Amino acid sequence: MKFRRLGRSGLKVSEISLGSWLTYGGYVERENAVKAIENAYDLGINFFDTANVYEKGAAEVLLGETLKAYPRDSYVLATKAFWPMGEGPNDRGLSRKHVMEQAHASLKRLGEDYVDIFYCHRYDPETPIDETLRAIDDLVRQGKVLYVGVSEWTATQMAEGLGAADRYLLDRIVVNQPVYNMFNRYIEKEVIPFGERNGIGQVVFSPLAQGLLTGKYNSAADIPADSRAAKLEWVRNGVTDDKIAKVRELSGIAGELDLTVGQLALAWILRQQNVASALVGASRPEQVTENAKAAGVELSQEVIDRIEGILGAE
Repeated sequence: MKFRRLGRSGLKVSEISLGSWLTYGGYVERENAVKAIENAYDLGINFFDTANVYEKGAAEVLLGETLKAYPRDSYVLATKAFWPMGEGPNDRGLSRKHVMEQAHASLKRLGEDYVDIFYCHRYDPETPIDETLRAIDDLVRQGKVLYVGVSEWTATQMAEGLGAADRYLLDRIVVNQPVYNMFNRYIEKEVIPFGERNGIGQVVFSPLAQGLLTGKYNSAADIPADSRAAKLEWVRNGVTDDKIAKVRELSGIAGELDLTVGQLALAWILRQQNVASALVGASRPEQVTENAKAAGVELSQEVIDRIEGILGAE
């Protein structure tokens, strides 16, 4: 496994990390989830991601229970807050009340004294940004959070956050978690350049486009019954024959390099030095093994150019 610094911080995280969105505590059998986490750790993955909203806390519980078998200083653990966790008006967002309550609830579910990274799971236009960052800064000073992160914030929103942090001498944002894959490249225009200039690393989710970039789909009309696309309509809507055709072409390049198309897709993401880690999901331990092999793979400019020719204007 290879490791990269997270933004301008001194924290080093594995190039491939393991997430628990749509998987742990939910439709993945507990035994498979536990084995996937254990396999990731054995492969050298040191970065594990979850959130309070994933299965309403069940993912945090499962992850925390499984990681208890390992020394706390040997892994990096991240969680998040923003999305609704109840029906009340203060059960959502990034107010000081919600951030504090959810951070402590997450620590309790995880069975941990601290998390390495605490993410603002989205930007909250209804809460002053200094209120949010001061609450997280207090958690940092209490030793309950080590680093400040955001997820799916625009460059403008992150600039606002850095400005508030500098103005009030609060802990700075060091990581952003956006979606990024061959079929969703919006962060290349502004988010990555901003991160490079301001010391904010990217930890990207959905790097395999919810399984589309693994080559598992033969046509939009032939969706495997055990796939996420069969279970989730929004995933199924993203599976098109045009994208499947591009994946087939990419598979040819991957074969020449003795890689799977999924490994090629992950290596393509990691060509970006501002990307600290690609966050994968896994319903089976062998999927973790396959994805982990993408760490350290370097693509030549000729291969990257050929990939761009296939992807076109995506």
